[in-house]
Amino acid sequence: MEVRTVRHGSAHAFLSAPCRSMENGRHSFPFPYEPYGIQEQFMKALYSALDRGKVGIFESPTGTGKSLSLICGALSWLTDYEEKRRREAAALLQEGEASLSASAAPSSAISSSSAEPDWIADFVQKKAERDLVSKLKEEELKRRKREERLETIRKNIHLKYAGKRKSCEEDEAIKLLQLSRGGETETPGDQEDEELVVAEYESDDESKSKSEEEDDEDELAEEHVTKIYYCSRTHSQLAQFVHEVQKSPFGQNVSLVTLGSRQNLCVNDEVRRLGSIQRINDRCLEMQKNKHEKQNHEDGAKRKRGPAKSVCPYNKAMALQQMRDEVLGTVRDIEQLLTLGKESHACPYYSTRLAVPPAQLVVLPYQMVLHEGTRRAAGIQLKGQVLIIDEAHNLSDTLSCIYSAELNGAQLCRAQSQLTQYADRYRSRLKAKNLMYIKQILFVIEGLIRVLGGKVGQNPQSQTTPSGTEMYTINNFLFKAQIDNINLFKVLQRYFEKSLISRKVSISCICMVSMMDIKHIPSPDQQGAAEADKVLSASPMTQVEGFFQALTNSNTDGRVVLQKQGTLSENSVKFLLLNPAVHFAQVLEECRAVVIAGGTMQPVSDFKQELLFSAGVKEERITEFSCGHVIPPENILPLVLCAGPSGQELDFTFQKRDSPQMMDETGRILSNICNVVPGGVVCFFPSYEYSRRIVSHWEASGAIARLGSKKKIFQEPKKANQVEQVLSDFSRCIQVTGGVTGAILFSVVGGKMSEGINFSDDLGRCVVMVGMPYPNIKSPELQEKMSYLDKHLPHSHGRSPGQALVENLCMKAVNQSIGRAIRHRGDYSSIVLCDRRYARPATLSKLPAWIKARTSTHSGFGPAFAALRKFFQEKKQKQE
Repeated sequence: MEVRTVRHGSAHAFLSAPCRSMENGRHSFPFPYEPYGIQEQFMKALYSALDRGKVGIFESPTGTGKSLSLICGALSWLTDYEEKRRREAAALLQEGEASLSASAAPSSAISSSSAEPDWIADFVQKKAERDLVSKLKEEELKRRKREERLETIRKNIHLKYAGKRKSCEEDEAIKLLQLSRGGETETPGDQEDEELVVAEYESDDESKSKSEEEDDEDELAEEHVTKIYYCSRTHSQLAQFVHEVQKSPFGQNVSLVTLGSRQNLCVNDEVRRLGSIQRINDRCLEMQKNKHEKQNHEDGAKRKRGPAKSVCPYNKAMALQQMRDEVLGTVRDIEQLLTLGKESHACPYYSTRLAVPPAQLVVLPYQMVLHEGTRRAAGIQLKGQVLIIDEAHNLSDTLSCIYSAELNGAQLCRAQSQLTQYADRYRSRLKAKNLMYIKQILFVIEGLIRVLGGKVGQNPQSQTTPSGTEMYTINNFLFKAQIDNINLFKVLQRYFEKSLISRKVSISCICMVSMMDIKHIPSPDQQGAAEADKVLSASPMTQVEGFFQALTNSNTDGRVVLQKQGTLSENSVKFLLLNPAVHFAQVLEECRAVVIAGGTMQPVSDFKQELLFSAGVKEERITEFSCGHVIPPENILPLVLCAGPSGQELDFTFQKRDSPQMMDETGRILSNICNVVPGGVVCFFPSYEYSRRIVSHWEASGAIARLGSKKKIFQEPKKANQVEQVLSDFSRCIQVTGGVTGAILFSVVGGKMSEGINFSDDLGRCVVMVGMPYPNIKSPELQEKMSYLDKHLPHSHGRSPGQALVENLCMKAVNQSIGRAIRHRGDYSSIVLCDRRYARPATLSKLPAWIKARTSTHSGFGPAFAALRKFFQEKKQKQE
């Protein structure tokens, strides 16, 4: 489909605004191809939600083009919103100027209702009008400057890369000519053209002075334009989204910046090789400190004797500004940012943060936007902006994890030691008030060590304690640790945040370690090497600060769990957030609109209750959209199996699933499925432990050998670095055999294969779910969460909120696993749910609507197997 675009208003408009058809209130959206009907519905619903400032819950199955629909719908709204604001500002400016002109004639009349003459009231009114006109003119001037600057940036980038391409082509031509002649050849005399291109790129406006340009840079860097923040779970998902933006009709004109951590964006090899994110952060901050000290010395301050301190060569103001411009001019993912940073010798981490204010689309991970402290540090301002949270099916759990905190005994002992050394080293330079705060922090740390059963100043590995788990409210824990007399709010706000003590202790620790003779650290073997790495590792003060912050939550919103495992170093204290809505409330309040999107958002009612209503969102602000799949209904066959081939009832409850009869019946089911299903079969078990037990049983009974004769068997590895190899071998096996016999992959619900992996086409012609993956009901954390929900949320449909939580956790995991197949319009697959409990109406209602509508329940195995065989026979005939 051809995408028509026109420019509205200024010739330097932010985006090329797409043509609109407003007939009957419907919009036409720019799209890289003819959109499906559900994509048009999605974009229309999204546009409406953003326009009305709603909190939208959008469900769109994987394979329906959700990312493109989000991009085109949201950026279409942003284009129209900016154009509407321009028209309104122009109208107000015109009206204000006309009003000032009309009232220019002097008036000396005396008001009959007041002793004061009219000229006083006129003066006040005219002043207000003049102020408004001046403000509108100033905003219009800033907007034009910003748009002209972005237009210049894009033009310069185009010229720069045109010059590069020309140079590369000339080099290739010279090489070919040399090869053909077999000797030296003179370089063609095109130097003048090449210099002209460079000159055009380097010169923005020759009439501007350097100081004026710097003033413009500062002015533009401080102002945040209306923008869309898009966040997702992993960097790979963010990169995929950026690639979709590049392919979209907005790819050439939108100003997009991708944010990430220093670990992902650092290009300094000396820092990158440190490995852990905390050590990278500490080293980077140390270099920043050294840089400022160096600048102070250059300004005239005397420098103390000592070795020169290293600064980062990639963190120079001019290089950062130039890279910021390139980031704004062209859409790039993180890998492309790293390449650009190395080429331009500029830090992508700081350059991208400079690009946030003028950017229209900011792409970033969950944590950076959902955690208040990280938002503040990254310069993210949500006030009046749009936030899109993708892959949001686990949003509640994500918020709980972000705001939870855990410390073990080893970390506490190291923090106590390092902070004590810091205080002793700088005691003569510290003010009395700062020393007081340090003593309070040490008092709390020592209280935490004691509550874990340890003693201060002794080796945590040699201190043994009884094992056990204890749960406390925040207030009760503070009393037990005898630290209730310390005002943690005051310590955090007046010392941790203002003095940056965590960073200072980390940097001081690194400096002291760097001065040590590392040769004195014994490392004859791997254990010694680990000890050396431990000495060089970052300070745990950051974790201590995070735990202090967690303890400032409301007493009802969290719990503290003490876990003792035998030694002080292994014992831990953990803060568990029970009410994630309390931290999500600020995001919902500040943003103009929030879109919560995912492939499977069911059950929505419980999601709204726990995360939206509890955060103070009213029902009228919430809008919902759920669409079916783009595949034809006949391309999916979901089956609920209540019994196996021998008539054994399928009941995988904890009490019955380990019986030999159940394990044997499961083996027979898989053997029959492999007889009729071509290509790949993916079988999900409820846990790693159950997968191990059932496979061991099959090995002893010979079932695994029979299954292996039909399809090659693969198992999900426990180590993350082995996943790619297993998937590669699994895929290669299916391709080599041409889909005749194929392979079967044993996976685990909630494991590495259950989310983010695509088993499209022959890789996943059948997904088998063995049992129902309920969470461990005996977990103290889960029991406390259930108790909290039962106490604070309303009961509905005869079930408690705690029971609903357990069911929802189970079905969310199921929906994620079975969604690994069916990845595009032409794909087809079968889904086999092996457990009679799936037949319950309440359980079926939690399946995605597009799956639930096609699901059939079978009390006997025969009819289900016949339906499965017929399904694949028809697909084979159609292909032939």
